[in-house]
Amino acid sequence: MIYGYARVSTDGQSVSAQVTALKAAGASTVFQEVASGAKTNRVQLLRALDALRSGDVLMVTRLDRLARSTRDLLNTLATITVTGAGFRSLADLWADTTTPHGRLMIAVLGGLAEFERELIHARTSDGLARAKQRGVKLGRKPKLTAYQRQEALARRESGEPLTDIGRSFNVSHSTISRLRARA
Repeated sequence: MIYGYARVSTDGQSVSAQVTALKAAGASTVFQEVASGAKTNRVQLLRALDALRSGDVLMVTRLDRLARSTRDLLNTLATITVTGAGFRSLADLWADTTTPHGRLMIAVLGGLAEFERELIHARTSDGLARAKQRGVKLGRKPKLTAYQRQEALARRESGEPLTDIGRSFNVSHSTISRLRARA
């Protein structure tokens, strides 16, 4: 079975042109919604993905109707592939996992995205290491000074409730409870 997915971003837009194109291309059911592509929880897209079975095809008019970024596209395509279904974009002929050429292009795109993620990770790690060498302290600043920590621990040892101690230092009781681990 061929399913279609049509999406527009705002109420002022219409999915009718997409629906017409998808039905003309053979879609028997078209899932339609008005939602920003930035939203990860698009109800109709999730319904379309849930409807897919082995041998089915999910079709869109353009890739930007399905995904906002390469990573989002690859994650969605992985979900489609796991079910044994295929994917086609009418405007982007290379994005057709029902053909060997389309699967090759998606694999290359996936490899490039993975390579880019690795580069970003390496740059981030290098930047953090250089910052540590310069003496930059990473992470949040402690909520309590050393003196306040000592006082809170002493009050805790004397049996005062954690909530009362926390309230006096304007921190949560869990902050006080974690002090024992550091002491």
